Amino acid sequence: MRLTDIVARLGGELHASSEDAGDLHIARIAPLETAKHGEIAFLSNAKYQPLLATTKASAVILAPSLADGCPVPAIVHPDPYLYFARLAQLLSPKIPAPVGIHPSATVMSELPGHVSVGAGAYIGANVRIGDGTVIGANAVVGSGVTIGSDCRLYPHSTVYYGCRIGSRVIVHAGAVIGSDGFGFAREKDGSWVKIPQTGTVIIGDDVEIGAGTTIDRGALADTVIENGVKLDNLIQIAHNVRIGAHTAIAACAGIAGSAVIGSRCTIGGSSNILGHITIADDVNVSACTYVAKNIVSRGAYTGSVPSMPHGEWLKNFARLRHLDSMADKIRALEARLNELENKK
Repeated sequence: MRLTDIVARLGGELHASSEDAGDLHIARIAPLETAKHGEIAFLSNAKYQPLLATTKASAVILAPSLADGCPVPAIVHPDPYLYFARLAQLLSPKIPAPVGIHPSATVMSELPGHVSVGAGAYIGANVRIGDGTVIGANAVVGSGVTIGSDCRLYPHSTVYYGCRIGSRVIVHAGAVIGSDGFGFAREKDGSWVKIPQTGTVIIGDDVEIGAGTTIDRGALADTVIENGVKLDNLIQIAHNVRIGAHTAIAACAGIAGSAVIGSRCTIGGSSNILGHITIADDVNVSACTYVAKNIVSRGAYTGSVPSMPHGEWLKNFARLRHLDSMADKIRALEARLNELENKK
């Protein structure tokens, strides 16, 4: 695409020293330090500004504060990273899947004409799937499932019976939606009695679910993933969890049963959220944070301990084990100090 065509489609302002810069053709996006002719880079962090002087890119996307002195044509926009994302979509359209049902697929429901079902896929009875949806090779869609239009289930993904998925949802390979929640009651002899998980999973529109992520069905009520939620790879979401609209959760996070996460939150990778707690809207949880109580106000929360040399960590942990006794000694010293001051 020409630079002028990009600006016409996505907005922003074209800054260039020559009048014919708008006719430059852009084939792809590349990093600022390795981009070459025919490629466009982006600069969203000021600490990388020194790379601008030596870039070989045909053009750069950057913020107004960084536009002065740019040696190549620039598309100036208040949010270069967002602009980059939109341009990447424009230059990297989806590869269409062939419409129709592969001969080796097992389909027990009537499907609309504009659905693609890959080799070895299984679709159970009473399933409803919208137009434009792609079911990948060896994917499994259980009975009674509803899937909206323009969704994509990648190979080896699984949707258990009765789950409901909205439109424009992406489910990556190996993800499992609707497996049983971890519900057991203990007998007096120590054995376990399984609690049937009779709820389901409800997923809204424009959700993306990463590879290997698991979303358990509800025990009595439903597990709910609202519109626009983005889930990274290898996330565990337990039964009866509710995740608010447009929240993003990074890889390896674990969310225990009946937790409620608000809208527009970000949950860092490897974070752990205990069950039956509530997190407010617009909360940012740092990576590896352990959330053990309700978060009632928006903002950033961190509960992890930075790494340190092992010997130093052992010393600090040894002191940590004596915090209770140290607190008792401090209280006793404070009481003694008050007593002495009163005597004076």
